[in-house]
Amino acid sequence: MFGLFFIFLAGLSITGYRYQNTELATHGQPAQTYGTYIGSGEFIEAVFENWESEFLQMGALVVGTIFLRQRGSADSKKLRGKAEVDTSSRYSIIHSRNLRHKGRALAHHAYSHSLGLSLFALFAVSFTLHAVGGTSASNSEALLHNQPQESVVQYVSSAQFWFESFQNWQSEFLAVGTLLVLSIFLRERGSPESKPIGAPTAKTGE
Repeated sequence: MFGLFFIFLAGLSITGYRYQNTELATHGQPAQTYGTYIGSGEFIEAVFENWESEFLQMGALVVGTIFLRQRGSADSKKLRGKAEVDTSSRYSIIHSRNLRHKGRALAHHAYSHSLGLSLFALFAVSFTLHAVGGTSASNSEALLHNQPQESVVQYVSSAQFWFESFQNWQSEFLAVGTLLVLSIFLRERGSPESKPIGAPTAKTGE
């Protein structure tokens, strides 16, 4: 997965670099170097606009499946009873005044929610970089057309920023929802995301 990620990221940077120089030539501007493009708002915005939506939907899936159920879905916990991930370790029930024990209990509590917290933190970072990169890209475009520059706050308040976000968010949640529903009825031999081929449709979980 990470190998494919780097291949496609390289493809994005190369094609984006060529496209940006085509746009600059159209406006009679000098071409950028590849290094300049990689550090530009155009590239930063293009990358983190997509990362933002990915981390949002993954975080929502992780947290949502704690409380919500889907009968028959391979990604849902069973409708009744506790799963192994619902159990608590001995650290979570320590009620000692010992600071060492309290520290261990606090560390355990943070670790017990670390997956969701990490995904939403990555979403927040990506959202911020999308805003910063998008502002820079928008100002570069405005400069070509002799338009006034805008701040990050103005850009985040604009329809353009939310159009960029929503066009990705809607597709991510559609994809996850489709996976959850299709896993009720369909199978993929050998995949851990699929129920066993002979499992009944109503069976919830892998």
